[in-house]
Amino acid sequence: MSDIPVVDRVGTAVFTVPTDAPEADGTLDWDSTTLVLATVGCGSVTGLGYTYAPAAAARVIDDLLSGVVTGSPALDVPRMNETMHRAVRNAGLPGVAAQAIAAVDIALWDCKARLLDLPLVRLLGSARDDVPVYGSGGFTTYDDDQQERQLRGWVEEDGIPRVKIKIAESWGRREERDRRRVAQARAVIGDTTELYVDANGGYGAKQALRVSGALADEGVTWFEEPVSSDHLITLATIRDQAPLEVAAGEYGYSLPYFEHMLAAGAVDCLQADVTRCGGITVWLRAAALAQARGIDISGHCAPHAHAHAAAAVPNLRHLEWFHDHVRIERILFDGVLAPDGGIITPGAGGTPGLALTLNAERAQPYRVA
Repeated sequence: MSDIPVVDRVGTAVFTVPTDAPEADGTLDWDSTTLVLATVGCGSVTGLGYTYAPAAAARVIDDLLSGVVTGSPALDVPRMNETMHRAVRNAGLPGVAAQAIAAVDIALWDCKARLLDLPLVRLLGSARDDVPVYGSGGFTTYDDDQQERQLRGWVEEDGIPRVKIKIAESWGRREERDRRRVAQARAVIGDTTELYVDANGGYGAKQALRVSGALADEGVTWFEEPVSSDHLITLATIRDQAPLEVAAGEYGYSLPYFEHMLAAGAVDCLQADVTRCGGITVWLRAAALAQARGIDISGHCAPHAHAHAAAAVPNLRHLEWFHDHVRIERILFDGVLAPDGGIITPGAGGTPGLALTLNAERAQPYRVA
């Protein structure tokens, strides 16, 4: 009998957590967030992964991915990632299928590291001792007091020296309020904290360029998705002309997407989301593509899914400490990290894998499938 461990089970669960206040960005509003959990087992060891996606992602895992992963050597994560990509060919990769693959891929890496009794960052090999984070939220639905409380919490309580707010409210139709909120944010955080903004593709090209000048006057250094990242030539034009860094990439669901974005010269910093792009396997490859062009990578949201992989790449800029996801991960999981002076240190405690465990008691009220 072979002593090579194999995956012997795959499971899913779905949790929907209401927001703690109404939330919106430039192009979307929401009042809850859904997390799809994937688990993979190998004997007595279970790994977990997750994605922020519709509950349909769990159905993709159950119907299309579980069967091709079960029975595979548990240490061969890149092989299983490729097999999963092939399994969704007719279902369509971008979107929910890629998110489903991501959740399973993360769980597979977690399982492998637990089998080897290593923190995942030690298995991957660290390129840095710590991971810088930036506070992210500042929703367009917040009033002045809510925005100020959140900003002060990051800067004064957590010691995070970089923060981001949402702009382009109502598809850019409230430009004056955008400018006022940016000015207010600068007044709250002072001159030494970095200030970022995210338009979520809500501006048109000329408007984004016009706004960029006002942003620069407030010391904003990061302009995320000033226009839709579907339009790479337009994004590249804005990058060439705007006086601040342009970032995008969170909607990349495959490695070729990131290559197209980089080849177009569309960004100063590439964003990639490990829970969307096909998991840790693909996220590390996206980081390598960016490094080959002298571009940094930033992890988009889902901080605990990214943390170990982020510490394994030399061209990491930072990781998004997104309000919704930090809150949800603190509710659902034990073993979460805390920013200390604007950094987190995955693997420092020596716990194998991602160091996360589902807290079934806290999670149960939010389980919907």
